[in-house]
Amino acid sequence: MEIASLIKEILIRSGEDPNREGLIKTPERVEKSMQFLLRGYKLNPDEVVGDAIFNESCNHMVIVRDIEIYSLCEHHMLPFYGRCHIGYISQGKIFGVSKLARLVDCFASRLQIQERLTQQIARYIKDKISAEGVGVVMECKHLCMMMRGVEKQNSIMQTSAMLGSFHDSEATRNEFLQLIKKPTQF
Repeated sequence: MEIASLIKEILIRSGEDPNREGLIKTPERVEKSMQFLLRGYKLNPDEVVGDAIFNESCNHMVIVRDIEIYSLCEHHMLPFYGRCHIGYISQGKIFGVSKLARLVDCFASRLQIQERLTQQIARYIKDKISAEGVGVVMECKHLCMMMRGVEKQNSIMQTSAMLGSFHDSEATRNEFLQLIKKPTQF
């Protein structure tokens, strides 16, 4: 059964009339929306990154912060959204900067929990370029906590994954955490 048929059934079981003017095309719109929101299942992270890994003799910290993130929680299929900050220390290889944002989208466009998502991103980066260390911090609001259940509007969930030197070296970890907290000034 296709998604549109299932959505039509949900409308009926919810007490709605799927033939009402405002709902006639809703099942098809929801199907297209779900295909987009869950496109990560059809994406291979290696293909997303492609050949945008470059040899570069740098061994300092590279940080991309405030990457917007949108995902669906696997428990209630409601959105969670926020920011992702990524830092890594290269050992001769770097990512094209836009590929880090695309990588976040690749893993976020699946049914997720924030804890796993944070770890998946960090592990992929570390393994793909044999980084000395990787840090990923995510700060998100979860609609499953805001719209239902405890209904807490101002709660923010923070998760972090620290691998390699970001885990082993307090100085490296603290440098990363301080840098992602500084306000951006242009």
